[in-house]
Amino acid sequence: LIAEACGKTASDVISVLFGLGMLVTKNDFLKQDELEILGEEFDIEVTVKDALEDVNYVDDYLEEDIDDSNFITRPPVVTIMGHVDHGKTSLLDKIRTAKVAKGEAGGITQHISAYTIKQNNKEITFVDTPGHAAFSAMRSRGAKVTDIIIIVVAADDGVKPQTEEVISHARASGCPIIVAVNKIDKESANMDMVKAQMAEKEMTPVDWGGDIEFIGVSALNGTGIDDLLENILIQAEMLELKADPQAKAKATPIIIIP
Repeated sequence: LIAEACGKTASDVISVLFGLGMLVTKNDFLKQDELEILGEEFDIEVTVKDALEDVNYVDDYLEEDIDDSNFITRPPVVTIMGHVDHGKTSLLDKIRTAKVAKGEAGGITQHISAYTIKQNNKEITFVDTPGHAAFSAMRSRGAKVTDIIIIVVAADDGVKPQTEEVISHARASGCPIIVAVNKIDKESANMDMVKAQMAEKEMTPVDWGGDIEFIGVSALNGTGIDDLLENILIQAEMLELKADPQAKAKATPIIIIP
């Protein structure tokens, strides 16, 4: 292309650069200094321009006109957070194995801890948080990575310092919160203890006059899974989540390091 633009042959260009100790072929991309040398050699003015200068992808991304006439209901994106020992991952695995049909891309989704399940013919997308600090960092940069947050608290262990950290991050997100009280199958399970401790953190249960749903679940035997999913769908319906399936895709990278 540069030979054509200069009115020369590819051999002319290669010969000039070869004479200057530069080994190039007709298919090589030339750097700016090489182009300027050719300009001087052929007595022409060379102006190098970045093709991206006239394109502002960030502004185009943010200022895209959305046609709400194409909106359809979309699945809620649910993030599960909780103490590392309270069964957060086990609960996700139980939901996945119970609700994701065999043959779907489970081999991929399982590894990235993100997948979509169906409950009563309605879809719910789950994302395992890459860490509470990372979750808040994404939110602070304007990335809305979730619609609903599930906080997992063990029925036999209650609120721990890490649980308090989770509550802080979840509340700061402004998303609706559901508390999944896991290990409800254990003899030492105490739902009232969990509710009382969470109420002290201003996470008051609905049946105590608050606005937080508490659902007893067991990641071991599947107890309460359907109740949890039904509550997610209720929250999603209240949020009236809509999207245009024909619009340009916008993504937020989530890196989970095992």
